[in-house]
This record gives sequence, structure tokens and C-alpha cells, in this order.
Amino acid sequence: MDTLYLYLLCALIACAVTALALPFLRVYAGPYLTDKPGGLKKHAQAVPVVGGCAVLLGLAASLIFIRLTTAFPSGTLHSLRGILGGGLVIFLLGLADDFKKPRGLSISIRLLGQTAAALILIAYGVHVTLFDCAPLSYLLTVLWVIGITNAFNLLDISDGLCVSQAAVCCLGLCVIALPSEFIYVNFCACALLGACAGFWPYNHSARVKTFLGDSGSTLLGFIIAALSMGTGYSEHSNLGFLAPLLILAVPLFDTGFVSLMRLCKGKNPLCGSNDHAALRLMKIGLSKNETLLLFTGAGIFFNILAFAVTKISIIPAATVYFVAALILAMAALFLSRIRIKG
Repeated sequence: MDTLYLYLLCALIACAVTALALPFLRVYAGPYLTDKPGGLKKHAQAVPVVGGCAVLLGLAASLIFIRLTTAFPSGTLHSLRGILGGGLVIFLLGLADDFKKPRGLSISIRLLGQTAAALILIAYGVHVTLFDCAPLSYLLTVLWVIGITNAFNLLDISDGLCVSQAAVCCLGLCVIALPSEFIYVNFCACALLGACAGFWPYNHSARVKTFLGDSGSTLLGFIIAALSMGTGYSEHSNLGFLAPLLILAVPLFDTGFVSLMRLCKGKNPLCGSNDHAALRLMKIGLSKNETLLLFTGAGIFFNILAFAVTKISIIPAATVYFVAALILAMAALFLSRIRIKG
């Protein structure tokens, strides 16, 4: 079968399994995994947080099916085992955090578990490859994985926000990695894209509303962090290796902006508050859907820039990075002027 059809089939299977699993998960697991309103949580009633379970099922089912029906190139399965193994650690850690809501797990336990998941990736050969110094590469891998995992978790503060960015990033990774030899990136990104598509309608539904939960948002962040280290970016430009910063520009920007705002106020950047970029935009009158559309558009824009810098020479690529940084700096300045209570 043509490889492109296999990628499409991979996405469709993940989408179908995720969407079909959610009604059953809501009935049988929903009563034990709920997010109750209160504090910063403004939803009207308790909402099941089983989205992460459905996404994991869809992702795993899709990759297992493709494995059983396809002869993967040598080394592909080794990388996928590392990603799924580390992803399972992240998922279980998030699930434990969801069970212990509203208090949740301590920050130290979460960071320890995320470090363990990153070390699993390293053990299976999925890591930063910018330097010949292995310890430095491994340290950067751990920091990258922890950072992106938590960035998606912090972004999960409004319907569709986290899952839409995950879908955009997966699509960007697919397009950039498609011609490369890193075929596991293509299959895993397509599967995760399909799982996001299967979950997304439930996140917006009034009748069967479902949240990702920490198990889902951190799983999305971890998988995308892993995949972003698994493709070549520098075939045409020595600055192409920075493309993941553009692919993940929106979640990275939100995390950096929120952390900076909290530190300026003497607050712990890892503790929840109402100062996210999206919440600031809603404060000045944008609706949830308008904010979601703006974030999704921004994600697509920066992914287009990411694709561009992998295809152009070093000077135009440097110009693109400069323009992107300027846009983000102006956005941060604008958002910082929106007054938030608390």
C-alpha cells in the first residue's frame, strides 16, 4: 500500500478509536474522574476528564494496527517503543494527578516522573542531537521534554486550546518530516493528529463535554516533544535546527509569558492563576471561540515559518527567526498591559 495512504489510515484509525471510546469512558470511568468547578475553574458542573484515556487508546490502537500490517524499516519500532513507554509513564502520572484533584500530585513528584519518561526516550535513542557531548545532549533532552510537557498542560485552560495546538503541531511535524527517513515521526504524528481530531468535538460539546485532564494534556506535550527531536531540519540551512521553536511557538510563548508574569509578581510559575494569554484576551472582550481561532491561526502561521526555515538558506532563515521573535515580543508587551486581578 502507498505510504501516504498508510499515514491517512493511521490518522483515521486513531480518530475512530478515540471518538468511539469516549462514550464508554464517560459512562464507566467518568464518575471516578471528574473536574469539579471552583476556584479558577469556571465550568458550571463536574466534567469527566477521560479525554487522555481515549487519546492514548486511539494512539496505541493505530500504531499497533500499522505495526501488524506494515514492515517498518529497521530502527523504527525501537524508537516507537521508547516514545510509547515514556508516554505511558507520563499518562499514568497525569492520571494519578487527575484522581487526586483538586489537590493533585506535588510538583516534585511530577517533575521526577517526567524526568524518568525523558530518560526512557534517551535509552531508546530519541534525544537532542545538536552536540557531540552526550551528557549535554541528554540534559537538553530532559529539559526540553519537561518544558514542552508542562507547556501543553498549562495551555489546557479553555475548551479546544490544548488539543488544537497539539493538532497543529502534529500537522507541522508531518509536513516537515514527510520526506525524511524518520518514518516513525510520520506515523506517530499522524496517529496523534487523528486522536486529537476524535477528541476535539467532545471538548466543545455542551451535552457530552469531556476534558483532557492532566493525563491527556501532558501526554500530548510529551509525544510532541519526543517527535520534534526525531526529524532532520538542517538540510538546507544551518539554522534549521531551531525549527521546533517555531513549531511549538504558541505553547512555548504562553508558558514563557505566564511564568514571567508570575515571577514578576513573586508567585510560583508552576502554580495555577488567571494570567494566561488566552484569559487575558477574553478579559478584553474576545469570546472563547474567537480566542481559540486566534491561537489556532497563530499556531498555523508559526508552523508555516518552521517549514520555511527548513527549506531556505541561512540569511533568510535568520530573518524569519528575527521577525518571529519580534512578533512574539510585541504580543507579550500587549498582553502584559491587560490588567488581571489576583
